[in-house]
Amino acid sequence: MFETLKNAFKVKEIRKKIFITLLILLVYRIGCYIPIPGLDATEFTSVIEGNTFLELMNGITGGSLAQGTLFALGIGPYINASIIMQLLCVGIPALERLSKQGEEGKKKISQITRFLTLLLAIIQSVGIILAFGNSALTPQYFWNQEWLLWIFMIVVYSAGAMLTMWLGERITDYGVGNGISLLIFLGIISTAADTLISTFASAFTGSEFTFTPILQIIIFVVLAVIIFALIVTVDLSERRIPVQYAKQVKGRKMYGGQSTVIPIKIAGSGVMPLIFAFAILSLPDLIMGLFFSDSTAYDNYVTWFSGGQGTLGWLYILILCLLIFAFSFFYAQIQFNPEDVSKSIQQNGGFIPGIRPGRPTAAYLKKISRRITLFGAIYLSLVAFVPSLIFSITGNSDLLSVFSTTGILIVVSVALEFDKQLQSQLMMKNYKGFLK
Repeated sequence: MFETLKNAFKVKEIRKKIFITLLILLVYRIGCYIPIPGLDATEFTSVIEGNTFLELMNGITGGSLAQGTLFALGIGPYINASIIMQLLCVGIPALERLSKQGEEGKKKISQITRFLTLLLAIIQSVGIILAFGNSALTPQYFWNQEWLLWIFMIVVYSAGAMLTMWLGERITDYGVGNGISLLIFLGIISTAADTLISTFASAFTGSEFTFTPILQIIIFVVLAVIIFALIVTVDLSERRIPVQYAKQVKGRKMYGGQSTVIPIKIAGSGVMPLIFAFAILSLPDLIMGLFFSDSTAYDNYVTWFSGGQGTLGWLYILILCLLIFAFSFFYAQIQFNPEDVSKSIQQNGGFIPGIRPGRPTAAYLKKISRRITLFGAIYLSLVAFVPSLIFSITGNSDLLSVFSTTGILIVVSVALEFDKQLQSQLMMKNYKGFLK
């Protein structure tokens, strides 16, 4: 990756895109520190602590949710809107036809996603105000009119979410690409950096030097490198199915006669099954923790179903694994359709060696897809718990929350995708130079 960055800075056009990306990311980080008038940020921090879902969202926003700043919602509404649109495109025939209409259809779906993002941003803004209660609001800045403060905060938070989406799209259009993913990546890395710096500074508090925080950081970094290496190895692994295309004579030219492969990745669905599984399990924890925190039902739920209270209950592990398996197979069906792939191969005069074209090919691809998805689901289930157990060796709860399970996969996936983007742009540039 470092070699790719070195080569990218040698090309003027790509270097310009990298600087544009860095500038937009800087603007985003500045927005994460802009305070909102009429809000007590300390109340936000106290409510977020101990809530699994809110801690995850706070990590993705780079700590801005805990500080109640302009970008407190972050890119969350856009992510939720994109996920909802993906599901609707599968379930609603009209949207499915629209998604297959090429570039024009993608533009219309993107526009619908933006409107849905605005709606979700307004709903989440209202939810934040209701959840955190009046203790965090200071209406004296608005002539003691609480309704005016509510309108102001809803408008500001919704505008912050839309501005975040706009910054991500500008990175995609004028920068390196994948702007939304880079914003999430930056938020997680920023949270990790703040925690590591505070842990390092704790070694120098008081009159004597304490080596324990330094040792915890060293152990954490070593374990993180090992886990990252293992995740990268699995993330890049794939099953390649050979496809042979027969020679065809059309007019005076001969086509085909070549061999290619169909790559099927083990972790093809990425982090989405984990996000859905954690969101479903964390939603009752979020609602009950905010509105019924003193009830007996919430205490029982934390004991049996919550994985964010220091202990992982067997029932929580079982349900989370079942949800990960279910969403892994669901996303595998969305991303890889054996019938469509088989039909495309047959129409282009291709075949898989040893397999007849048509239904036998579709059945063969479905069989392989199910097996690979099974291994991918097992891999995601292990990733859901093993990093937390390993990082607990450090004995520091703050370091343990630096990289959540979802955060680890997001960081690795975005870093690999960023490297691929640079490599593809370098390849295009070299290809253009070769033609000249």
